[in-house]
Amino acid sequence: MVEHLPALQVVLPLVAAPLIVLARSPRFAWLATTAVSYACLVIAALLATRVATLGAFSYALGSWAPPWGIEYRVDALSAFVLVAVALTASFVAPYARRSIAAELDADRQYLMYAMYCLCLAGLLGITVTGDAFNLFVFLEISSLASYVLIALGRRRQALVAAFQYMLMGTVGATFYVIGVGLLYLVTGTLNLADLAERLRGVEDLRPVLAALAFITVGIGLKLALFPLHQWLPNAYAYAPSMATAFLAATATKVSVYVLLRFYFTVFDPAALFDRLPTRETFLALSVAAMILASLVAVFEREVKRLFAWSSVAQIGYITLGIGLENHAGLTGSIAHLLNHGVTKGAIFLLLGGVALRSGAASISVGSLAGLGRRMPLTAFGLVIAGLSLIGVPGTAGFVTKWFLILGAIEREAWWVVGAILASSLIAVAYVWRLVEAAYLRAGQGTRREAPAGMLAAGLAMAGLCVYFGFFTSINVAGASDAASFLLRGAR
Repeated sequence: MVEHLPALQVVLPLVAAPLIVLARSPRFAWLATTAVSYACLVIAALLATRVATLGAFSYALGSWAPPWGIEYRVDALSAFVLVAVALTASFVAPYARRSIAAELDADRQYLMYAMYCLCLAGLLGITVTGDAFNLFVFLEISSLASYVLIALGRRRQALVAAFQYMLMGTVGATFYVIGVGLLYLVTGTLNLADLAERLRGVEDLRPVLAALAFITVGIGLKLALFPLHQWLPNAYAYAPSMATAFLAATATKVSVYVLLRFYFTVFDPAALFDRLPTRETFLALSVAAMILASLVAVFEREVKRLFAWSSVAQIGYITLGIGLENHAGLTGSIAHLLNHGVTKGAIFLLLGGVALRSGAASISVGSLAGLGRRMPLTAFGLVIAGLSLIGVPGTAGFVTKWFLILGAIEREAWWVVGAILASSLIAVAYVWRLVEAAYLRAGQGTRREAPAGMLAAGLAMAGLCVYFGFFTSINVAGASDAASFLLRGAR
């Protein structure tokens, strides 16, 4: 049974989705979604434990040995991302029952759960597959499900946001598959490990460079790499609360995983960073995202859009480690896949509770006036998650920035250190806007917290922001192992 865990990781949510559609029962849909989410977390934890003790291993679908058959491969990097995605799902699924019931009509609720399961299957499939075209299939499964999740939002702008995301996502997927097609023409294989081996002997590098460009832009669109991020603020702002929390914590992170996978295990990292301006490009784009997106967040009035722009900035931190291309920088970037996931997940889950109690489709910064009195636990959780965004010592965000600064110092890139500190100070400004409104302004309304299930999920993720700040055996240790794996070239 243990040897089939990589396949079960994908099969469980993939099978749950059509069963939910056939049943059309919101209660069954929620129970199935929650059970599958927890099962995926258990499987991810078992896979991570096996990798930590025995090393990377592969699973051949249909007993067709790679490279002829499709291979699922779990190593230090994929195991870490599997845990990050499944952990988020385990909090979002129980939260969803009250949130979806409040935001969607009864006859559409089962669709939300079905699309969530499809999206989860796609994200897990992307992470576990060792085949470039199979990765494209899972990329499209997760993307199509994401479009529907956003479009189900109760505001009319949700349809426009979903359409914009679909256009950008389609271009990204097209670019990716063109890049993979070029690699196939050059090497005659789609298996990622086999691609890496065969690319070593390729003499004509022009199609390889073209493939690199197509894959970089295609995945850059998916992960909202600055300046390819225009779809993200509206998508997060107008999606249902549960969808926003799940996508913000997982979707862009898995796309970063794809970029890491190609840059460090398929293409030759030495040639990529020493002969091409890869390092300079990623450092410049990452710093621009960190500074400019944070500045936009400072002046944003709508809270979900504010934190959506914050996500663009935080993606800059993740891609910064790619540009630094050393162990400390990559450790910070990979750790931030989990650290930012729990931080932004906590924020959007707690904001969903605010939206439920206020009855408003949109939450402005001004509407949070008096939140510290009306919803004290929710306000406290938002402050904790906000401190993690800033990078205050004792929070998960501080751990990320500490390793990124170490990586920048190792590269003697002092301007990058200054940019990290400057973006953190800008984060203080937009987080303070919420603190000031919640605790220093008088507001009207009775004291009433969100329903227990919703509040518990949000506070638990906020608690993880502190836990991962003090106890780093999961986030930093796992990220460090993944960084070492990547820097070895995984060959």
